[in-house]
Amino acid sequence: MFHLAQVNIGITKGAMDSAVMKVFSDNLDPINAIAEASEGFVWRLKDEGGNATDIAFSDNPNELVNMSVWESVDGLKHFMFKTHHIDFLKRKKEWFETPSEATYVLWWIRSGHIPTIEEAKHKLSLIRKHGETAEAFSFKKVFAAPNDGLMNN
Repeated sequence: MFHLAQVNIGITKGAMDSAVMKVFSDNLDPINAIAEASEGFVWRLKDEGGNATDIAFSDNPNELVNMSVWESVDGLKHFMFKTHHIDFLKRKKEWFETPSEATYVLWWIRSGHIPTIEEAKHKLSLIRKHGETAEAFSFKKVFAAPNDGLMNN
């Protein structure tokens, strides 16, 4: 059985405690609670404080990472586009720099596997270099979960 892993990153327009990031920062816990209560949610990256804002994805201190695992594409899509999360997604330009390359990627993992930051970096580099493939894809071209049992992770 396979689950869907996702990572998305963004460069903030200020420090998390800055005025420009206040609304975003103030709503992290409620939005994360919606994710965790959503049907199909399996796991999300978080530190002792309950979020991932202090977890480094790169050397850039303003780069935030969000990584989670879902039972299905539909579960993730429902959370992203059919809950209060969509209100913040629509406002992302207020808090994040406009990216010049892909900032999120989806990939299939074996049920029970917890993806690492290094794995997420690798998958993001794959979609940036090769576009949509069965190994690293986006909502633009979703690939079905493997059924041959030959995946490495």
